Amino acid sequence: MAVNLLEFVDKVSLAVDEGSSMDVIYLDFSKAFDKVPHQRSLQKLKAHGISGKLLRSIELWLSNRKQRVHISGFQSSWQFVLSGVPQGSILRPVLFLVFINDLDSGIVNWILKFADDTKVFRKVNNIGDSQKMQDDLNTLLVGPRTGK
Repeated sequence: MAVNLLEFVDKVSLAVDEGSSMDVIYLDFSKAFDKVPHQRSLQKLKAHGISGKLLRSIELWLSNRKQRVHISGFQSSWQFVLSGVPQGSILRPVLFLVFINDLDSGIVNWILKFADDTKVFRKVNNIGDSQKMQDDLNTLLVGPRTGK
């Protein structure tokens, strides 16, 4: 965390000393991870070289989970859970890191990640610089363009 913060403060300080503006986008992916479909998590694990019994064990652990809601003595029917990883589980932090590991793929601006917090930032001196920030936001939203 300290290195992340020091690098960020250094870049911002240099920009301010040069008389430039700095645009910063702060992102927090903690709740977003709850919405990641199990199949997408499994695809990411495969892409990182995880296969065989380990992948199958994680797949079985994620699948066929159900949940229901209790409110004021009333309860919903059981529903299958198709996304996310159980909170408090030992695998959740590892799977989260695997999931966001390639987050910076295709990003042209500075990007710093720490746990579930991410900063994308750059010096902005003209409309072209602003467009590069918007392009990175678009990339984060839909993934990098591969030209395929």
